[in-house]
Amino acid sequence: MTASAVIADPAAPTFDGPARPSLARLTGAELRKMVDTRAGFWLQVTVLGLTLAFAIIQAVVGQAADHTLHNILVSAVLPVQVLLPVVGILLVSSEWSQRTTLVTFTLVPQRPRILVAKLAAGILLAVAAFLISLGLAVLITAIAAPATHGTWSLSGVVPAQILLLVVVSMVMGLGFGAMLLSSAPAIVLYFGLPLAWTALASIPALRGPARWLDAGRSFDPMTSHVMSAAEWAHVGTTLAAWMLLPVLIGIWRIARNEVS
Repeated sequence: MTASAVIADPAAPTFDGPARPSLARLTGAELRKMVDTRAGFWLQVTVLGLTLAFAIIQAVVGQAADHTLHNILVSAVLPVQVLLPVVGILLVSSEWSQRTTLVTFTLVPQRPRILVAKLAAGILLAVAAFLISLGLAVLITAIAAPATHGTWSLSGVVPAQILLLVVVSMVMGLGFGAMLLSSAPAIVLYFGLPLAWTALASIPALRGPARWLDAGRSFDPMTSHVMSAAEWAHVGTTLAAWMLLPVLIGIWRIARNEVS
């Protein structure tokens, strides 16, 4: 009895299991999650409506000297900066509160890839919101057309600073959502902790050190003028406390938490 060797045909197809989804596909899925829920959808509609309303109010109220593209853009971006990070909080925390993480991490077991996709989706939404705000500001400025010197004057650096402010605000929201993994506490602390620190900074003895972590004071120059090195140092210190630290804690928690 002889044994015959079976030689595999190199041209025959092989099955290596399903290909894992690309980062672009995961980011698209996270973008869809932002509008699939009623809370996320209506929150974004509210932000869009407030952006338009704030821009129109800035263009028609007050003195004509204030009806400039710069001032209208700053007013239009305010709802985006304040409210849009709540969408980032919900994007991360709602999966844990609604217990859909089991499905997410079963389909994609690599948790860091999910976190990167959520971060990319949040940044893309923030950039899109800024571009919409800028477009509305340009349109409303053109319609208002005040006969004022410097109506269209806007330094190229200031819009970049405003865009950065919108993006880091979104990342802060994502960080708080990842750190707490619960929507309501994350939203409360996202708004409450910086405000509490601002109140603490009003104490004369703490005014000097506290201003380095006061988000209101640190971020305000980003929308008004080209910032100095000292002002960028304040921004960097503030972001280390209110953005980087929550993100790192959130990554640690998501990597270690049991999924149920």
